[in-house]
Amino acid sequence: MKTWFITGTSRGFGRQWAQAALERGDQVAATARQVSSLAGLVEQFGDRVLPLQLDVTDRDAVFAAVRAAHDRFGRIDVAINNAGYGLFGAVEEVSEEQARAQLETNFFGALWVTQAVLPIMRAQHGGHIIQVSSIGGITAFAYLGMYHASKWALEGMSQSLALEVAPFGIHVTLIEPAGYATDWGGASSVHATEMPEYEDARAARAQRIRPGTQGDPRATREAILTIVDAENPPLRFFLGATPLATAKADYAQRLATWEQWNDVSQAAQGIDPS
Repeated sequence: MKTWFITGTSRGFGRQWAQAALERGDQVAATARQVSSLAGLVEQFGDRVLPLQLDVTDRDAVFAAVRAAHDRFGRIDVAINNAGYGLFGAVEEVSEEQARAQLETNFFGALWVTQAVLPIMRAQHGGHIIQVSSIGGITAFAYLGMYHASKWALEGMSQSLALEVAPFGIHVTLIEPAGYATDWGGASSVHATEMPEYEDARAARAQRIRPGTQGDPRATREAILTIVDAENPPLRFFLGATPLATAKADYAQRLATWEQWNDVSQAAQGIDPS
């Protein structure tokens, strides 16, 4: 039996993964902004669920929630930082409040949970921290600049983290989903006030987006259980069929650009490229 601590379990990936863990007999500390949204889990699984109201941007509340989970279950084997949302808007359009709020939830919320569970996992000589990133954590698209900023920050922090905690038997995995039919782009999303200067480009991009390409979050259940149960889980893991091709194209372009400008790069360090 594993004990999980999952943020953002009211719906989407968090709800599906909590359900999958509970159905196989594990225990879950499930958090949500509105604890009433977790009533169904409690009714179905009873004492194996600890429902917790939590705003991950509140560091003190995060530490208190993790303590409550540890007090209840005695350990935390898996911590999943799933809470987050999408902020849509050109970089010029986004307000200071919107930009800061995006980073507070998507990056700092994950940081606070990570910091809170680490002492527990070190003491028990093992654990698994799963950070829900995105295909947008390794590449970028127009009108999602602040969202990408939050996920790229999460990726960098988590890669460093993996090196730091490996000696304690703690694993770190970045889950990088493609597009899924979660609430990320729906009611949970935030949209900046649109500027007319970007109207034509925004409309052209919208026409290039193919409808009906979003995955079913329920289909990810087996994948997350496989990652959690793996003896040597990966640092990075794509969810969905499309991210690998996207990554290959993006990184091929990066390598080509770095190669093209390599003489100038070396000269900037005082190295003779010949």
